[in-house]
Amino acid sequence: MTQVEDDSRAMRLDRDSFAQGYFKNAVYRHWDPYEIEGLAGDKERFLDEEPSKAEFEEFRTAVSRFGAGEEAVTEDLMPLALVLEDINDQMFISSQIYEEAKHTQFFDRYWREVIDPVAEELGYEKTNPTAQRYFNDHYVALFDKTEAAMERLLTEDTPENRARAYCHYHLTVESVLAQTGYYGFTSAFSPGGSDEVAKREWPDMDGIVNGITKIRSDEGRHVGFGMHKVRTLVQSGEVDEAVVQETLQDLMPHVAGTVGDFGDAINPAPLVGYARDKLTRRLDIITDADAEVPPVDDLVDLGDDTVAAD
Repeated sequence: MTQVEDDSRAMRLDRDSFAQGYFKNAVYRHWDPYEIEGLAGDKERFLDEEPSKAEFEEFRTAVSRFGAGEEAVTEDLMPLALVLEDINDQMFISSQIYEEAKHTQFFDRYWREVIDPVAEELGYEKTNPTAQRYFNDHYVALFDKTEAAMERLLTEDTPENRARAYCHYHLTVESVLAQTGYYGFTSAFSPGGSDEVAKREWPDMDGIVNGITKIRSDEGRHVGFGMHKVRTLVQSGEVDEAVVQETLQDLMPHVAGTVGDFGDAINPAPLVGYARDKLTRRLDIITDADAEVPPVDDLVDLGDDTVAAD
């Protein structure tokens, strides 16, 4: 019997590919959510500040939405992992799913070590971080639409549906909503950001800011990967840029609604404005034939800015 050699599994990594560059960066920048420092200090500072019930509830809402979002995208990325054919892309998405799980773990830890103990000591109700009270209609609609867009790949994997999936997940949830969240937390609880976001002056909260900083360094890669994929589909002519514009325009009201219902401790106006500006800048990079997705080191460089650089 003649043995036929199967060369389909030969070493075929493209070390110069966009995805491999991001995977290598992910390995280099690995971090442990249980080694993030500053959570005990956050607890003590909250107790010293004695936030009102309404102020603390708004902070809990922001953390809850962030944590639940990380949990949702950990689950929702799997259809994309199943349809990608290139091993380099598969490796990057594998690292991304792992990183989303780490982000979920950090927010779970923060709720257990900071939010619940502070609530208990201040005499406020202890709550579940995924309690429905924290998720308004726009938040629910955004993640329901994202889940549907990702699952559609399993039954109708077309260039248009891939572009829509990337637009939902990488360009809206990660690039606009999440980065607006980073901006809000950084503005309220560190010297960075804008003084217009918080309605009162808070001390530095190193625990939440340290965690957000690490998470943001991961999300820079995630955003860059999605931008690269959508830009390639548009610039190659496989997908009309109108598909991208229509998808993002449909989702933007949900982003604005998700960050726009605060008011007791957080001023929502600068957050909504920041989100709209972020969306416009992403669209420019995707649709401008002369533009380029920034290098990975630029996307994850924290520098003095409050979000991953463009």
